[in-house]
Amino acid sequence: MGKPVRLYFIDALRAFAILMMLQGHFISGLLDPVFKDPTNPVYSFWLYCRGFTAPVFFTITGWVFTFLLLRNPEQGWKNPRIKKGLKRTLELLFWGYLLRLNLPMLMNGKINNSFLYPDVLQIIGLSLSFIILLYGCFYFMKRWAGLVFLAIGLLIFITQPLYVDWVLEGWPNYIAGYFSKANKGVFYLFPWFGYVCIGSFIAYIFKPNTEQLWSWGLGFLALGYGLVFKSSSFLIDLEFFTGIELFRKVAYNNFLFIRLGDVCFLFGGFILANDYLKKGLWTRIGSKTLEIYIVHYFILYGSLFGLGLYKFFKYSWTFPQAIVGAVIFMVVCTGLVLLDAQYRPKLLTLLKEKRAKI
Repeated sequence: MGKPVRLYFIDALRAFAILMMLQGHFISGLLDPVFKDPTNPVYSFWLYCRGFTAPVFFTITGWVFTFLLLRNPEQGWKNPRIKKGLKRTLELLFWGYLLRLNLPMLMNGKINNSFLYPDVLQIIGLSLSFIILLYGCFYFMKRWAGLVFLAIGLLIFITQPLYVDWVLEGWPNYIAGYFSKANKGVFYLFPWFGYVCIGSFIAYIFKPNTEQLWSWGLGFLALGYGLVFKSSSFLIDLEFFTGIELFRKVAYNNFLFIRLGDVCFLFGGFILANDYLKKGLWTRIGSKTLEIYIVHYFILYGSLFGLGLYKFFKYSWTFPQAIVGAVIFMVVCTGLVLLDAQYRPKLLTLLKEKRAKI
């Protein structure tokens, strides 16, 4: 059996995803609509790349969290990772709502409408709680439990045409928004929880050792090719053989499986480059994605007070300005978080020492 290998590529993938999110939010929010021309090959390529950021994030979330659950010696409901996961869920829900809160309106006795609709942090947090529930219910199946996650993920993808326009009439906005796009949430459980489940399935079957890492990388690349270029025709064939029209509807709007293929392409590439990712900022950035997300939200959208770049420069920059600004924005957001992580413990220690001398 091969020796265990450090999975540097996971932190690198998380770092890549957060950087893609930073530049994506910055450019989409500040670029003048005049330059948002789908026929422009540069903008078209940028738009396509922006589209796989969220699928990467959600899939990696399921993979990493389930991997941590499975590697603990204590399995089942006594697994200490369950408590940590629930704590993380509450943390994500807290920050998800706090970042969208407008304090001036709150002081006037009103709550801004955007506060009520869930965003990516709330959906990730709630997804973690569902992973815990599924893990706790099916852990006795050992490795076979991964098939439960795979089945749920595929079911969510296949049934997307059935719930995409599902409006929950009479439900409170802050609850209905969690379910589907039709209920005005920025992010929603369906279909995004499907990617989380696929990530959990990967955690069950992935065996990280030096002998298999290359084969896993090539396998992900092959799977990515199949999903991107062959999944639509495969779904049409399924409709032909089964008579189930739902397969054709999915094929005609096949963004979920194609994006999953993009995710697999990225996984394969980063896995093959694992040994080259040992050094550098990748692991540091990848371990601070929540902190970077919080900082970017304050700077770009002006959380709490609404005084962010978006307020003053919304849809007003040229393409060159947006590109340069995005690079500076990424450096500032990641730099602030990494500097805080490096120097805050030293500063706190210094302050404690001074207090002890008084």
